[in-house]
Amino acid sequence: MASIRNRNGKWQARITRKGQEAVAKSFHSKQDAEKWARQLETEIDKGSYTNTTLAERTLFKDVIERYVQEVTLKTRSMKEDAYRLKALARHSIANLRMTALTPIKVAEYRDERLKLVSNGAVIRELSYFSSIINHAKREWGINMVNPIPLVKKPQSPQGRNRILTEEELGLLYAALTPRVKNANHWILPLTKFALESAMRRGEILGLRWEHIDLQKRTAFIPITKNGESRLTPLSTTATEILQSLPRNLHGAVFPVTACALSAAIDRARTKAKIEDFHFHDLRHMAITRLAEKLPNLIELSAVSGHRSLTMLKRYYHPNPEHLAQKLG
Repeated sequence: MASIRNRNGKWQARITRKGQEAVAKSFHSKQDAEKWARQLETEIDKGSYTNTTLAERTLFKDVIERYVQEVTLKTRSMKEDAYRLKALARHSIANLRMTALTPIKVAEYRDERLKLVSNGAVIRELSYFSSIINHAKREWGINMVNPIPLVKKPQSPQGRNRILTEEELGLLYAALTPRVKNANHWILPLTKFALESAMRRGEILGLRWEHIDLQKRTAFIPITKNGESRLTPLSTTATEILQSLPRNLHGAVFPVTACALSAAIDRARTKAKIEDFHFHDLRHMAITRLAEKLPNLIELSAVSGHRSLTMLKRYYHPNPEHLAQKLG
């Protein structure tokens, strides 16, 4: 039952229901207060009412910070995600209340960011928005309409199709060859293994000797990008690369950090004068090569670790000349 009272010259209607947060609103006339209360009670009885009181007094910034602490820090990509979300919390849009996150405000944010970063980065940021809002609705009782599905996303960038020539590959290997005693001797075999195995960078850096079976030529990957473990086959060349490596006392196959690897690849790319090359391009190259040996996409996905054949097609770039030869 609603209670109506005169407070500071205005009429306040207050509705309390067991198990629900009280809802109150002030009006200039008692008639308007009663009308609002009757309408709201009808919606509550029908189950169509959504209490947005908490959303109205909660800042987006507070929700982001809570999401970082309770959700992001428990994920595998916590460092990268936490860095991006903390940057988002410093943006002016984070100072809005949750109910003020309208499609218009999000679209303004999208257009502003597109002037500074790539389409892919903005798409990723909008995905963060949606994940945070949905989690807040499910877990924290912050009732609101998620505006992200109503905002047009930038066009997705085309997948990279950078394939090094044999000459470029030779120059890269030469640039990665250690010249002095204190040089990092792991980068060259790691790079060759990446091209031979088609593994992701994180999977390679996470390899441990107890998960390698050189006789069966397999490598067990406990955690992959999609959150599942997998047992991946190794080629003869990949196995030979592993056999040539010294055993690290701590069990890591390649005791190299992601930062050290990135820095080494950057230096080698500059030294070899190779344009537009990323370490991840080796995975594209490897999958393209494997496709010639494994024309069955199901078998190819078992090696590459893709759950979706649609995603696999982004990495699989067959040579039209080879396809023409197969056609006869």
